[in-house]
Amino acid sequence: MNISTILDMAAEAFGERTGVVHAGTRMDYASLRVRAHAAAAAIKASGARYVVMLDVSSPAAPVAIFGAAYAGVPYVPLNYRLTKPEINELLARVTPGYVIVGDAYRALVEPRDDLQLVSRADFLALPPAGDEPPQPEEDPRAVAVQLFTSGTTGKPKAAILRHENLMSYIMGTVEFASADEADAIVVTVPPYHIAGISAVLSSTYACRRIVQLENFEPRAWLDAMRRESVSNAFLVPTMLQRIVEHLDAAGAQPDLPALRALAYGGGKMPLSTITRAMALFPGVDFTNAYGLTETSSTVAVLGPEDHRLAAASDDPMIRRRLGSVGKPAAVEIEIRDEDGRVLGAEEAGLVFVRGPQVSGEYESLGSQLDADGWFPTKDRGYLDADGYLYLDGRADDVIVRGGENISPGEIEDVLLSHPAVADCACVAMPDEQWGEAVAAAIVLKPGTQAGVSELQDMVKGALRSSRVPQKIVFKDALPYNETGKVLRRVIRQEFA
Repeated sequence: MNISTILDMAAEAFGERTGVVHAGTRMDYASLRVRAHAAAAAIKASGARYVVMLDVSSPAAPVAIFGAAYAGVPYVPLNYRLTKPEINELLARVTPGYVIVGDAYRALVEPRDDLQLVSRADFLALPPAGDEPPQPEEDPRAVAVQLFTSGTTGKPKAAILRHENLMSYIMGTVEFASADEADAIVVTVPPYHIAGISAVLSSTYACRRIVQLENFEPRAWLDAMRRESVSNAFLVPTMLQRIVEHLDAAGAQPDLPALRALAYGGGKMPLSTITRAMALFPGVDFTNAYGLTETSSTVAVLGPEDHRLAAASDDPMIRRRLGSVGKPAAVEIEIRDEDGRVLGAEEAGLVFVRGPQVSGEYESLGSQLDADGWFPTKDRGYLDADGYLYLDGRADDVIVRGGENISPGEIEDVLLSHPAVADCACVAMPDEQWGEAVAAAIVLKPGTQAGVSELQDMVKGALRSSRVPQKIVFKDALPYNETGKVLRRVIRQEFA
Protein backbone atom coordinates (compact mmCIF):
# COMPACT_ATOMS: atom_id res chain seq x y z
CA MET A 1 0.00 0.00 0.00
CA ASN A 2 1.22 3.49 -0.92
CA ILE A 3 1.01 6.38 1.61
CA SER A 4 -0.92 8.38 -1.02
CA THR A 5 -3.86 6.15 -0.04
CA ILE A 6 -4.08 8.19 3.17
CA LEU A 7 -4.84 11.38 1.24
CA ASP A 8 -7.19 9.57 -1.14
CA MET A 9 -9.26 8.31 1.78
CA ALA A 10 -9.40 11.72 3.48
CA ALA A 11 -10.28 13.58 0.25
CA GLU A 12 -13.02 11.13 -0.71
CA ALA A 13 -14.58 10.96 2.74
CA PHE A 14 -14.16 14.60 3.86
CA GLY A 15 -12.95 16.56 0.84
CA GLU A 16 -14.51 19.83 2.03
CA ARG A 17 -12.93 19.61 5.49
CA THR A 18 -9.99 21.96 6.13
CA GLY A 19 -6.78 19.98 6.14
CA VAL A 20 -4.00 22.58 6.46
CA VAL A 21 -3.83 26.09 7.95
CA HIS A 22 -0.75 28.25 7.51
CA ALA A 23 -0.33 32.02 7.90
CA GLY A 24 -3.88 32.82 6.79
CA THR A 25 -3.98 30.15 4.07
CA ARG A 26 -6.54 27.36 4.45
CA MET A 27 -6.58 24.27 2.24
CA ASP A 28 -9.21 21.54 2.34
CA TYR A 29 -8.44 17.88 1.67
CA ALA A 30 -9.88 17.94 -1.85
CA SER A 31 -7.64 20.90 -2.76
CA LEU A 32 -4.67 19.23 -1.10
CA ARG A 33 -5.15 16.19 -3.33
CA VAL A 34 -5.52 18.35 -6.46
CA ARG A 35 -2.22 20.05 -5.64
CA ALA A 36 -0.54 16.72 -4.84
CA HIS A 37 -1.69 15.36 -8.23
CA ALA A 38 -0.30 18.47 -9.94
CA ALA A 39 2.96 18.04 -8.04
CA ALA A 40 3.20 14.39 -9.11
CA ALA A 41 2.76 15.34 -12.77
CA ALA A 42 5.50 17.98 -12.52
CA ILE A 43 7.83 15.59 -10.70
CA LYS A 44 7.36 12.88 -13.30
CA ALA A 45 7.90 15.37 -16.14
CA SER A 46 11.18 16.51 -14.55
CA GLY A 47 12.64 13.02 -14.57
CA ALA A 48 13.72 13.45 -10.95
CA ARG A 49 14.45 10.44 -8.77
CA TYR A 50 14.00 12.42 -5.53
CA VAL A 51 11.68 15.16 -4.28
CA VAL A 52 13.69 17.44 -2.00
CA MET A 53 12.26 20.02 0.43
CA LEU A 54 14.45 22.85 1.73
CA ASP A 55 12.06 25.10 3.61
CA VAL A 56 10.19 25.69 6.85
CA SER A 57 6.73 24.27 7.50
CA SER A 58 4.11 25.33 4.97
CA PRO A 59 1.39 23.66 2.86
CA ALA A 60 4.16 22.75 0.42
CA ALA A 61 5.31 20.04 2.85
CA PRO A 62 2.15 17.86 2.77
CA VAL A 63 1.75 18.54 -0.97
CA ALA A 64 5.33 17.35 -1.52
CA ILE A 65 4.96 14.29 0.72
CA PHE A 66 1.88 13.05 -1.12
CA GLY A 67 3.02 14.35 -4.52
CA ALA A 68 6.21 12.32 -4.25
CA ALA A 69 4.18 9.26 -3.23
CA TYR A 70 1.88 9.64 -6.26
CA ALA A 71 4.94 10.06 -8.48
CA GLY A 72 6.65 7.01 -7.02
CA VAL A 73 9.84 8.71 -5.82
CA PRO A 74 11.22 9.28 -2.31
CA TYR A 75 10.50 12.47 -0.36
CA VAL A 76 13.70 13.96 1.12
CA PRO A 77 13.31 16.97 3.45
CA LEU A 78 16.58 18.70 4.34
CA ASN A 79 17.60 20.56 7.46
CA TYR A 80 17.54 24.22 6.45
CA ARG A 81 19.60 25.11 9.54
CA LEU A 82 22.71 23.44 8.11
CA THR A 83 25.56 25.41 6.59
CA LYS A 84 25.75 26.00 2.84
CA PRO A 85 28.52 23.38 2.32
CA GLU A 86 26.56 20.82 4.38
CA ILE A 87 23.35 21.43 2.42
CA ASN A 88 25.08 21.08 -0.93
CA GLU A 89 26.87 17.93 0.16
CA LEU A 90 23.46 16.39 0.90
CA LEU A 91 21.97 17.69 -2.35
CA ALA A 92 24.74 15.94 -4.27
CA ARG A 93 23.48 12.66 -2.80
CA VAL A 94 19.89 13.09 -4.06
CA THR A 95 20.27 13.69 -7.78
CA PRO A 96 18.56 14.04 -10.14
CA GLY A 97 16.34 15.98 -7.79
CA TYR A 98 13.22 18.13 -7.89
CA VAL A 99 13.95 20.71 -5.17
CA ILE A 100 11.24 22.81 -3.53
CA VAL A 101 13.07 25.67 -1.87
CA GLY A 102 11.91 28.58 0.27
CA ASP A 103 12.97 32.04 -0.80
CA ALA A 104 15.06 32.43 2.36
CA TYR A 105 17.17 29.39 1.46
CA ARG A 106 17.56 29.62 -2.31
CA ALA A 107 20.93 31.36 -2.04
CA LEU A 108 22.26 28.35 -0.12
CA VAL A 109 21.84 26.05 -3.13
CA GLU A 110 24.73 25.90 -5.59
CA PRO A 111 23.52 25.49 -9.20
CA ARG A 112 23.68 21.97 -10.63
CA ASP A 113 22.43 20.57 -13.91
CA ASP A 114 20.88 17.61 -12.13
CA LEU A 115 18.76 19.71 -9.75
CA GLN A 116 15.56 21.48 -10.75
CA LEU A 117 14.80 24.28 -8.29
CA VAL A 118 11.18 25.36 -7.74
CA SER A 119 10.08 28.08 -5.34
CA ARG A 120 7.43 27.33 -2.76
CA ALA A 121 5.00 29.77 -4.42
CA ASP A 122 5.49 28.23 -7.88
CA PHE A 123 5.19 24.72 -6.49
CA LEU A 124 1.85 25.50 -4.85
CA ALA A 125 0.63 27.21 -8.04
CA LEU A 126 1.29 24.31 -10.42
CA PRO A 127 -1.54 23.83 -12.96
CA PRO A 128 -3.95 20.91 -12.42
CA ALA A 129 -2.70 17.57 -13.69
CA GLY A 130 -5.68 16.88 -15.93
CA ASP A 131 -8.57 14.44 -15.89
CA GLU A 132 -6.49 11.32 -15.28
CA PRO A 133 -5.10 11.22 -11.73
CA PRO A 134 -1.62 9.75 -11.31
CA GLN A 135 -1.45 6.03 -10.61
CA PRO A 136 1.02 5.51 -7.76
CA GLU A 137 3.13 2.40 -7.44
CA GLU A 138 1.54 -0.34 -5.38
CA ASP A 139 4.88 -1.80 -4.32
CA PRO A 140 4.85 -1.63 -0.50
CA ARG A 141 8.62 -2.07 -0.52
CA ALA A 142 9.18 1.11 -2.53
CA VAL A 143 10.98 3.91 -0.67
CA ALA A 144 8.58 6.60 0.55
CA VAL A 145 10.86 8.83 2.63
CA GLN A 146 14.59 9.32 3.00
CA LEU A 147 15.74 11.24 6.06
CA PHE A 148 19.30 12.29 6.77
CA THR A 149 20.53 11.81 10.32
CA SER A 150 22.20 14.63 12.19
CA GLY A 151 25.67 13.31 11.39
CA THR A 152 27.18 14.33 14.74
CA THR A 153 29.84 11.61 14.59
CA GLY A 154 30.52 11.58 10.86
CA LYS A 155 28.78 12.05 7.54
CA PRO A 156 24.99 11.99 7.84
CA LYS A 157 23.40 8.61 7.16
CA ALA A 158 20.30 8.42 4.97
CA ALA A 159 17.58 6.51 6.82
CA ILE A 160 15.17 4.71 4.50
CA LEU A 161 11.44 4.42 5.27
CA ARG A 162 9.38 2.30 2.91
CA HIS A 163 5.66 2.64 2.27
CA GLU A 164 4.96 -0.54 4.23
CA ASN A 165 6.79 0.82 7.28
CA LEU A 166 4.87 4.09 7.35
CA MET A 167 1.51 2.49 6.58
CA SER A 168 2.07 -0.07 9.33
CA TYR A 169 2.72 2.73 11.81
CA ILE A 170 -0.32 4.78 10.76
CA MET A 171 -2.79 1.92 10.58
CA GLY A 172 -1.50 0.45 13.82
CA THR A 173 -1.83 3.65 15.84
CA VAL A 174 -4.53 5.84 14.23
CA GLU A 175 -8.19 5.19 13.53
CA PHE A 176 -9.39 6.53 10.17
CA ALA A 177 -11.60 9.67 10.41
CA SER A 178 -11.37 9.54 14.21
CA ALA A 179 -11.19 13.35 14.51
CA ASP A 180 -14.23 15.58 14.72
CA GLU A 181 -14.54 18.37 12.17
CA ALA A 182 -13.59 20.97 14.79
CA ASP A 183 -10.43 19.10 15.87
CA ALA A 184 -7.06 20.61 15.06
CA ILE A 185 -3.40 20.00 15.90
CA VAL A 186 -0.60 22.57 16.03
CA VAL A 187 2.60 21.30 14.40
CA THR A 188 5.76 23.05 15.57
CA VAL A 189 8.42 20.46 14.70
CA PRO A 190 10.33 21.12 11.45
CA PRO A 191 9.36 19.25 8.26
CA TYR A 192 12.70 17.39 8.09
CA HIS A 193 12.02 15.58 11.38
CA ILE A 194 10.20 12.24 11.49
CA ALA A 195 7.68 13.79 13.90
CA GLY A 196 6.81 16.41 11.27
CA ILE A 197 6.21 13.73 8.64
CA SER A 198 4.22 11.47 10.95
CA ALA A 199 2.10 14.48 11.99
CA VAL A 200 1.08 15.01 8.36
CA LEU A 201 0.30 11.34 7.77
CA SER A 202 -1.50 10.64 11.05
CA SER A 203 -3.51 13.89 11.04
CA THR A 204 -4.59 13.36 7.43
CA TYR A 205 -5.65 9.78 8.21
CA ALA A 206 -7.60 11.01 11.24
CA CYS A 207 -8.99 13.88 9.08
CA ARG A 208 -7.75 16.42 11.64
CA ARG A 209 -6.90 20.02 10.72
CA ILE A 210 -3.15 20.76 10.76
CA VAL A 211 -2.14 24.23 11.96
CA GLN A 212 1.45 24.91 10.90
CA LEU A 213 3.87 27.23 12.69
CA GLU A 214 7.14 28.04 10.94
CA ASN A 215 9.01 28.59 14.21
CA PHE A 216 8.25 27.97 17.86
CA GLU A 217 7.78 30.79 20.35
CA PRO A 218 5.58 30.38 23.46
CA ARG A 219 3.39 33.44 22.90
CA ALA A 220 2.87 32.65 19.20
CA TRP A 221 2.04 29.02 20.08
CA LEU A 222 -0.55 30.09 22.65
CA ASP A 223 -2.04 32.63 20.23
CA ALA A 224 -2.37 30.00 17.50
CA MET A 225 -3.93 27.54 19.95
CA ARG A 226 -6.59 30.08 20.91
CA ARG A 227 -7.19 31.46 17.41
CA GLU A 228 -7.74 28.03 15.86
CA SER A 229 -9.43 26.44 18.91
CA VAL A 230 -6.81 23.69 18.81
CA SER A 231 -7.70 20.36 20.40
CA ASN A 232 -4.35 18.54 20.07
CA ALA A 233 -0.68 19.50 20.19
CA PHE A 234 2.75 17.88 20.00
CA LEU A 235 5.80 19.46 21.61
CA VAL A 236 9.37 18.52 22.38
CA PRO A 237 10.26 18.84 26.10
CA THR A 238 12.14 22.12 25.73
CA MET A 239 9.09 23.69 24.07
CA LEU A 240 6.77 22.60 26.87
CA GLN A 241 9.29 23.89 29.40
CA ARG A 242 9.34 27.31 27.71
CA ILE A 243 5.53 27.44 27.70
CA VAL A 244 5.42 26.61 31.41
CA GLU A 245 8.06 29.24 32.16
CA HIS A 246 6.21 31.82 30.03
CA LEU A 247 2.92 31.21 31.82
CA ASP A 248 4.52 31.22 35.28
CA ALA A 249 6.47 34.42 34.56
CA ALA A 250 3.28 36.15 33.41
CA GLY A 251 1.27 34.72 36.30
CA ALA A 252 -1.28 33.62 33.71
CA GLN A 253 -3.46 30.60 33.10
CA PRO A 254 -3.31 28.90 29.68
CA ASP A 255 -6.93 29.78 28.74
CA LEU A 256 -7.13 27.02 26.11
CA PRO A 257 -10.63 25.60 26.55
CA ALA A 258 -10.51 23.54 23.34
CA LEU A 259 -7.25 21.73 24.19
CA ARG A 260 -7.89 18.08 25.05
CA ALA A 261 -4.64 16.25 24.34
CA LEU A 262 -0.97 17.20 24.50
CA ALA A 263 1.73 14.78 23.37
CA TYR A 264 5.44 15.25 23.89
CA GLY A 265 8.61 13.43 22.91
CA GLY A 266 12.00 13.74 21.26
CA GLY A 267 14.02 14.20 24.43
CA LYS A 268 14.13 13.74 28.18
CA MET A 269 11.27 15.46 30.01
CA PRO A 270 12.28 16.92 33.41
CA LEU A 271 9.96 15.65 36.13
CA SER A 272 9.40 19.20 37.41
CA THR A 273 8.26 20.35 33.96
CA ILE A 274 5.69 17.63 33.36
CA THR A 275 4.39 17.94 36.93
CA ARG A 276 3.93 21.69 36.54
CA ALA A 277 2.40 21.30 33.06
CA MET A 278 -0.18 18.84 34.38
CA ALA A 279 -1.10 21.37 37.08
CA LEU A 280 -1.44 24.18 34.52
CA PHE A 281 -3.51 22.01 32.15
CA PRO A 282 -5.57 19.89 34.58
CA GLY A 283 -8.16 18.71 32.07
CA VAL A 284 -5.71 17.80 29.31
CA ASP A 285 -4.64 14.25 28.40
CA PHE A 286 -0.83 14.04 28.38
CA THR A 287 1.03 11.44 26.32
CA ASN A 288 4.76 10.75 26.16
CA ALA A 289 5.70 9.29 22.76
CA TYR A 290 9.09 7.68 22.21
CA GLY A 291 10.26 6.84 18.72
CA LEU A 292 13.05 7.10 16.19
CA THR A 293 13.42 7.96 12.52
CA GLU A 294 14.33 4.35 11.77
CA THR A 295 11.12 3.09 13.42
CA SER A 296 8.72 5.37 11.47
CA SER A 297 8.08 7.37 14.67
CA THR A 298 6.46 6.18 17.91
CA VAL A 299 7.28 2.77 19.42
CA ALA A 300 6.37 3.35 23.09
CA VAL A 301 3.66 5.42 24.76
CA LEU A 302 3.00 6.65 28.28
CA GLY A 303 -0.69 7.41 28.03
CA PRO A 304 -3.01 9.87 29.82
CA GLU A 305 -4.17 7.40 32.46
CA ASP A 306 -0.56 6.46 33.21
CA HIS A 307 0.21 10.14 33.77
CA ARG A 308 -2.74 10.63 36.13
CA LEU A 309 -2.08 7.49 38.16
CA ALA A 310 1.63 8.26 38.52
CA ALA A 311 1.06 11.89 39.47
CA ALA A 312 -1.52 10.96 42.12
CA SER A 313 0.29 7.96 43.60
CA ASP A 314 2.24 7.83 46.86
CA ASP A 315 3.90 4.59 45.73
CA PRO A 316 7.40 5.55 44.48
CA MET A 317 7.42 2.65 41.99
CA ILE A 318 4.25 3.99 40.35
CA ARG A 319 5.11 7.66 40.66
CA ARG A 320 8.44 7.13 38.89
CA ARG A 321 6.52 6.15 35.75
CA LEU A 322 6.28 9.87 34.96
CA GLY A 323 9.97 9.52 34.07
CA SER A 324 9.36 6.57 31.73
CA VAL A 325 8.36 6.54 28.06
CA GLY A 326 5.61 4.04 28.68
CA LYS A 327 4.85 0.65 27.18
CA PRO A 328 5.48 -0.71 23.67
CA ALA A 329 2.98 0.45 21.04
CA ALA A 330 2.43 -2.00 18.15
CA VAL A 331 6.04 -3.24 18.43
CA GLU A 332 8.13 -5.54 20.62
CA ILE A 333 10.88 -4.15 22.84
CA GLU A 334 13.64 -5.99 24.66
CA ILE A 335 16.79 -5.04 26.54
CA ARG A 336 20.12 -6.74 25.82
CA ASP A 337 23.60 -6.53 27.28
CA GLU A 338 26.75 -5.89 25.23
CA ASP A 339 27.00 -9.62 24.44
CA GLY A 340 23.43 -9.83 23.12
CA ARG A 341 21.94 -11.56 26.18
CA VAL A 342 18.32 -10.57 26.85
CA LEU A 343 18.06 -8.89 30.25
CA GLY A 344 15.32 -9.05 32.84
CA ALA A 345 13.29 -6.39 34.62
CA GLU A 346 15.26 -3.48 36.09
CA GLU A 347 18.45 -4.57 34.27
CA ALA A 348 19.85 -1.73 32.17
CA GLY A 349 21.24 -2.37 28.71
CA LEU A 350 20.70 -1.63 25.03
CA VAL A 351 17.17 -1.12 23.68
CA PHE A 352 16.09 -3.27 20.72
CA VAL A 353 12.76 -3.01 18.85
CA ARG A 354 10.99 -5.23 16.33
CA GLY A 355 7.85 -4.81 14.24
CA PRO A 356 6.56 -4.10 10.72
CA GLN A 357 6.90 -0.32 11.15
CA VAL A 358 10.61 -0.71 11.94
CA SER A 359 12.80 -0.04 8.93
CA GLY A 360 16.26 -0.02 10.46
CA GLU A 361 17.71 0.60 7.03
CA TYR A 362 20.15 3.12 5.59
CA GLU A 363 20.91 4.01 1.99
CA SER A 364 24.15 2.32 0.86
CA LEU A 365 24.56 0.64 4.27
CA GLY A 366 21.56 -1.65 3.98
CA SER A 367 19.43 -3.15 6.74
CA GLN A 368 20.68 -3.06 10.32
CA LEU A 369 18.13 -5.61 11.53
CA ASP A 370 19.51 -8.84 12.96
CA ALA A 371 18.50 -12.28 11.76
CA ASP A 372 15.35 -12.20 13.88
CA GLY A 373 14.28 -8.71 12.76
CA TRP A 374 15.45 -6.77 15.83
CA PHE A 375 16.79 -3.22 15.40
CA PRO A 376 19.45 -1.81 17.77
CA THR A 377 18.23 1.69 18.67
CA LYS A 378 21.56 2.56 20.35
CA ASP A 379 19.54 3.92 23.25
CA ARG A 380 20.20 2.57 26.72
CA GLY A 381 17.45 1.76 29.17
CA TYR A 382 15.54 -0.86 31.09
CA LEU A 383 12.05 -2.32 31.43
CA ASP A 384 10.34 -2.60 34.80
CA ALA A 385 8.31 -5.62 35.89
CA ASP A 386 5.15 -4.08 34.40
CA GLY A 387 6.71 -3.44 30.99
CA TYR A 388 7.35 0.32 31.28
CA LEU A 389 10.45 1.48 29.42
CA TYR A 390 12.92 3.84 31.09
CA LEU A 391 15.67 5.44 28.98
CA ASP A 392 19.17 6.23 30.24
CA GLY A 393 20.36 8.09 27.14
CA ARG A 394 22.34 7.08 24.07
CA ALA A 395 24.84 4.26 24.22
CA ASP A 396 27.48 6.71 22.99
CA ASP A 397 26.77 8.93 26.03
CA VAL A 398 27.86 6.28 28.54
CA ILE A 399 30.72 7.42 30.77
CA VAL A 400 33.36 4.71 31.22
CA ARG A 401 35.18 5.34 34.50
CA GLY A 402 37.85 2.76 35.32
CA GLY A 403 36.04 0.14 33.24
CA GLU A 404 32.68 0.87 34.89
CA ASN A 405 29.82 2.00 32.63
CA ILE A 406 27.95 4.96 34.09
CA SER A 407 24.68 6.26 32.65
CA PRO A 408 24.38 10.06 32.67
CA GLY A 409 20.62 9.78 33.16
CA GLU A 410 20.74 8.39 36.71
CA ILE A 411 23.01 11.23 37.85
CA GLU A 412 20.91 13.85 36.08
CA ASP A 413 17.76 12.57 37.79
CA VAL A 414 19.38 13.10 41.20
CA LEU A 415 20.63 16.59 40.32
CA LEU A 416 17.24 17.61 38.91
CA SER A 417 15.61 16.69 42.21
CA HIS A 418 17.43 19.62 43.84
CA PRO A 419 14.97 22.52 44.18
CA ALA A 420 17.41 25.00 42.63
CA VAL A 421 18.33 22.96 39.53
CA ALA A 422 16.34 23.80 36.40
CA ASP A 423 18.34 21.76 33.87
CA CYS A 424 21.48 19.68 33.74
CA ALA A 425 23.52 17.36 31.56
CA CYS A 426 26.27 14.96 32.61
CA VAL A 427 29.03 13.98 30.19
CA ALA A 428 32.42 12.28 30.19
CA MET A 429 35.55 14.34 30.73
CA PRO A 430 39.14 13.09 30.34
CA ASP A 431 40.75 11.80 33.54
CA GLU A 432 44.36 10.66 33.81
CA GLN A 433 43.69 8.09 36.54
CA TRP A 434 40.29 6.68 35.54
CA GLY A 435 40.25 7.30 31.79
CA GLU A 436 36.96 9.19 32.05
CA ALA A 437 35.23 11.01 34.87
CA VAL A 438 31.79 12.53 35.34
CA ALA A 439 31.30 16.22 34.56
CA ALA A 440 28.05 18.16 34.93
CA ALA A 441 26.73 21.34 33.33
CA ILE A 442 23.94 22.83 35.42
CA VAL A 443 21.38 25.59 34.93
CA LEU A 444 19.93 27.04 38.12
CA LYS A 445 16.43 28.44 38.49
CA PRO A 446 16.26 32.26 38.60
CA GLY A 447 16.92 33.66 42.06
CA THR A 448 18.25 30.38 43.51
CA GLN A 449 21.66 29.13 44.59
CA ALA A 450 23.42 25.79 44.90
CA GLY A 451 27.06 25.05 45.63
CA VAL A 452 29.32 22.57 43.92
CA SER A 453 30.04 20.65 47.13
CA GLU A 454 26.35 20.59 48.01
CA LEU A 455 25.41 19.02 44.68
CA GLN A 456 28.32 16.55 44.81
CA ASP A 457 27.28 15.43 48.31
CA MET A 458 23.72 15.01 47.09
CA VAL A 459 24.81 12.64 44.32
CA LYS A 460 27.13 10.75 46.69
CA GLY A 461 24.28 10.27 49.14
CA ALA A 462 21.91 8.93 46.49
CA LEU A 463 24.37 6.94 44.35
CA ARG A 464 27.87 5.54 44.62
CA SER A 465 30.92 7.77 44.91
CA SER A 466 31.96 6.85 41.36
CA ARG A 467 28.89 8.76 40.14
CA VAL A 468 29.85 12.03 41.79
CA PRO A 469 30.65 14.74 39.20
CA GLN A 470 34.34 15.54 39.39
CA LYS A 471 33.65 18.93 37.89
CA ILE A 472 30.49 21.06 37.86
CA VAL A 473 29.99 24.24 35.86
CA PHE A 474 26.99 26.55 36.04
CA LYS A 475 25.55 27.88 32.79
CA ASP A 476 22.77 30.23 31.72
CA ALA A 477 21.37 27.57 29.37
CA LEU A 478 22.28 24.22 27.87
CA PRO A 479 22.71 23.78 24.10
CA TYR A 480 19.75 22.02 22.45
CA ASN A 481 18.92 21.24 18.86
CA GLU A 482 15.60 22.29 17.36
CA THR A 483 13.90 19.00 18.30
CA GLY A 484 14.72 19.22 21.98
CA LYS A 485 17.80 16.98 22.29
CA VAL A 486 20.62 18.30 24.41
CA LEU A 487 23.86 18.62 22.42
CA ARG A 488 26.15 16.60 24.66
CA ARG A 489 29.00 16.75 22.17
CA VAL A 490 29.11 20.55 22.62
CA ILE A 491 29.21 20.17 26.40
CA ARG A 492 31.89 17.47 26.16
CA GLN A 493 34.03 19.79 24.07
CA GLU A 494 33.89 22.43 26.80
CA PHE A 495 35.08 19.97 29.45
CA ALA A 496 37.72 18.49 27.13
